[in-house]
Amino acid sequence: MKLRALIVDDEYLARQELRFLLEQFRDIEIVGEAASATEALKLIQALDYDVLFLDINLPGVSGVELAHKIHKHPRRPEVIFTTAYENYALEAFSVNAIDYILKPVSKQRLKQAIDKLRSKKSEATAPPAAKSAQQGAVPDPISINRIIAEAGGRMVLVDVDKIFFAFVKRDMVYIKTFDEEMLTRFTLKELEAKLGSNFFRSHRSYIVNIQKVREIHPFFNGTSILVMEDRERSEIPVSRNQSKKLRRLLGK
Repeated sequence: MKLRALIVDDEYLARQELRFLLEQFRDIEIVGEAASATEALKLIQALDYDVLFLDINLPGVSGVELAHKIHKHPRRPEVIFTTAYENYALEAFSVNAIDYILKPVSKQRLKQAIDKLRSKKSEATAPPAAKSAQQGAVPDPISINRIIAEAGGRMVLVDVDKIFFAFVKRDMVYIKTFDEEMLTRFTLKELEAKLGSNFFRSHRSYIVNIQKVREIHPFFNGTSILVMEDRERSEIPVSRNQSKKLRRLLGK
C-alpha cells in the first residue's frame, strides 16, 4: 500500500533533500509540496494525504499550529515533524505526532519514523478479527531498562529504576522521578507491559514502582492510598480491585 505524503517546509533545499530521502522508500508516494502552512492547508482540504512531513518554523502559521488546525479534519493525515529546533517536542506530542525528527534528517532516523507510520496504518486497516486478536494478545513480557521521555524540550532516556510512578494528566502520560515529571509517548498500557515486575497498575490512571512505596494507607470502601518516596511524598490512589491484588502481591 502506497502512503501519500505531503512535504511542508519553507526552504526549497530542505524540501528537495527530504524528497530525495523519501524517494528511497518504495511505499512512500510524494504527492505534493508546500512552502507554508496556509498553502498546505489548502492542499489537505483538496486531497487525501496519509502523512505530512512538517517543518515547525514556517512563515505566518507555524507547523504546530497547522497540526492543531487539521486535528479534527475528517481525513486528517498523520504528522511527522522535521525541524532544526529541539524545544517544540512537547507541543508536537500534544497533537499526537507520529515522530519528531531533528534536522539534518538522516535516512536511518527517517526509516524509524516511517516504520512507526506503517505500524499505525496497519493497525487502522486491520480486519476486525485481526484487531480483536491484537487486543487480546498477551503483552510482551520482556522489560526494558530505559524509557524515552521529554524534559525541557529535550528527548532524554530515563533509567526505569529511577521511575517512581507513571500517570495520566489531561490525556497525556507522564513519568515521575524523585523530583521531576516528564512526558512520554507511551500509553499506560504500553508502559505496564514494558516496565517489568516491580511496577504495579494501581489505578486506571497510575502505575507505581512498588520498590518506591513508603507507606500504604487504607482508604474509603476498600480502596487504598500509596505514599511514595519521591520528594513530594506523592499520594497515589489504589482502586478497590487493585487493592486486593496489591495485598496478595505483598503477601497480606
